[in-house]
Amino acid sequence: MAYASTNPYTEQQVKAFSDTTDVELETALNHADAAFKQWKNTTFAQRARVLQNAADILRANIDEYAQLLTLEMGKLFSEAKAETELSAQIFEYYAVHAERQLQPEVLPVTSNKGNRARIEFAPQGIILAVEPWNFPYYQIARIAAPQLAAGNVVVLKHASNVPQCAAKMAAMLLQAGLLDGAFQNLYPTHAQLAKIIADPRVRGVALTGSEGAGAIVAAQAGAALKKCTLELGGADAFIVLNDADIEKAAKWAVFGRHWNAGQVCVSAKRIIVEEGVYDRFLNLYREGVRQLRMGDPMDAATTLAPLSSRSAVTGLQQQLDEAVKLGAHAEEIALDMPAQGCFFRPVILTNIQPDNPARHWEFFGPVSSIYRAKDAAHAIEIANDTPYGLGGSIFTSDEERGAKLAQQIDTGMVFINHPTMVKADLPFGGVKRSGFGRELLDLGLKEFVNAKLVSIADIDAEF
Repeated sequence: MAYASTNPYTEQQVKAFSDTTDVELETALNHADAAFKQWKNTTFAQRARVLQNAADILRANIDEYAQLLTLEMGKLFSEAKAETELSAQIFEYYAVHAERQLQPEVLPVTSNKGNRARIEFAPQGIILAVEPWNFPYYQIARIAAPQLAAGNVVVLKHASNVPQCAAKMAAMLLQAGLLDGAFQNLYPTHAQLAKIIADPRVRGVALTGSEGAGAIVAAQAGAALKKCTLELGGADAFIVLNDADIEKAAKWAVFGRHWNAGQVCVSAKRIIVEEGVYDRFLNLYREGVRQLRMGDPMDAATTLAPLSSRSAVTGLQQQLDEAVKLGAHAEEIALDMPAQGCFFRPVILTNIQPDNPARHWEFFGPVSSIYRAKDAAHAIEIANDTPYGLGGSIFTSDEERGAKLAQQIDTGMVFINHPTMVKADLPFGGVKRSGFGRELLDLGLKEFVNAKLVSIADIDAEF
């Protein structure tokens, strides 16, 4: 079966799920459409109550929810708890702020005296969410909370290796008091996914995933003349300037590259260090990576989790082998590896020359690409030499200079003196092959609403 839970630490299959049938799919879309006709007319207070209840349920049962994250995709239990709390914060954010953010916007009409105009933000219908496995709850919260707050309803197609997480979030929202049918988890085939996108009751598609999946879904959405948002890959630059606190920068780099076992779109994948501190930084970074410990992700002493699946290990190794074949130098950090589990020893890649295609790849796991920059301008040049444009960071003691340099980096997000900030009250999204559209804040809230102009004129006004 395509949808199955396999524990990445034991590599034992825990549970499998049957694909959604065509009859079940049609029933679900009918159910969602009927729910939308009710949900769009609920008050903000009713929606906020459901979203706050969702946050409260996640927090009250945080260990239970976190354990399922660790079981299905292998992340550290501490990181699973942090993800559960972040998801709660996102539901709570919209419970508090959505009503204000969706208030009509009065326009300063000057063309005709007596005319009044405003933009109203109206829900449109069913939104399809296609989500990845690396943050099973956070990815759901990031689309479900704003769309439900706006009055839309959501149909979810989650990654095939986290079906229990998907089902648990759907059950949680029902427990929170959400109208039945307003959020539904399905296990569709690729052919059925295309059918969902083409259905006229579906008004938008939000996908987080690979470039390949994004291209297919965007083409299908385009053919159906409906909007989509895409959050795809990333190869974020982690720039260290000569004036940075090198010891702290190295610690942040170790964390930024290895949290969630390096399986993060917005993480420190390409570490670019100014020449004056390169050797010192590399030594500190290498020592920091050596301190990581592989093991049971439920064990608090473990600091490097397994990858999500055996196929993830195989794919990363093939990619690494090809990079070395093309001229890169690979230094494996010889951590003790457990006898079981989908583990991958950290690797530091250097000498990745401009003609090596590996400069433009995303390594989704604990592989660090490190570059030597002649100066800050060269560091920016290397940072922008990528097909991706998700995030990036700059480490410097001069915050103003860092902020000015950030303006030159072609990404959707730049962080000064931090590898990334994934928060409920910060927007998320990228440019170039990292996708388009934004999630969170009012930007995500308004991606799939109808910004409707309502203009009121004196009947005797001039045309």
